Amino acid sequence: MVLHPVPAFADNYIWVLHNGTSAVVVDPGESEPVMTYLHTHRLQAEAILVTHHHADHTGGVKDLRQATGAKVLGPAGEWADMDCERVWEGSRFELLGLDWQVYDVPGHTADHVAYVAYNREGTTPPWLFCGDTLFSGGCGRLFEGTPDQMLASLDKLATLPDETWVCCTHEYTLSNLRFAAAVDPDNAALHAWQAESEARRSQGRPTLPSRMDREKAVNPFLRVRQPALVEAARRHSPSAKNDSAVFAALREWKNNFR
Repeated sequence: MVLHPVPAFADNYIWVLHNGTSAVVVDPGESEPVMTYLHTHRLQAEAILVTHHHADHTGGVKDLRQATGAKVLGPAGEWADMDCERVWEGSRFELLGLDWQVYDVPGHTADHVAYVAYNREGTTPPWLFCGDTLFSGGCGRLFEGTPDQMLASLDKLATLPDETWVCCTHEYTLSNLRFAAAVDPDNAALHAWQAESEARRSQGRPTLPSRMDREKAVNPFLRVRQPALVEAARRHSPSAKNDSAVFAALREWKNNFR
């Protein structure tokens, strides 16, 4: 199985997972770079998966579906005007000989979902396609959801196996890690990942996919219960007295971090 991030716009990745013949495309904000990749590698798109309704994740769906005949799967609560198969928490299906499961992960948007693909033989780690919920070193802004919802969504994703590949849809890693280093300066794993990520980007390589064990070690939004993160959040917002408030304080801090 081959996983490839197709660059789009300024910092998006459209994920293509394929077996050499058939492909699954995740969050195609535009169709042209995906069609180029499929044509170059002689791939047939079997399905298009969408995590949420934002245009930089859906803008290429219509043209890509018309060009390939691929079926489209998307969140049950969104896209009232789009012809797609609706999925929700616990939905399961098979694509590329893999078992897929859907998780509801609201926060960034009200009806955001994530997809996890499992190899039945267990010979490869799971792939998590998490849209704008979880980034390497960060998480999405709360446009439609609440801190409680986003924290619950991140906690849910953090229960996936440590070896899970985390396939985020934006190359935000360096800016996220600069913030993470400001709030968690004594984290050696964070500084190591920051150095590696800077080296990758200097060579024109993506920092993604990440891994779940790495994110649990470095991502402040997965570490809101760690004493160092609680202390940092309370310095920024003294009223942060519980997990959700700590998360909200960190998210607000990140919103204004430069």
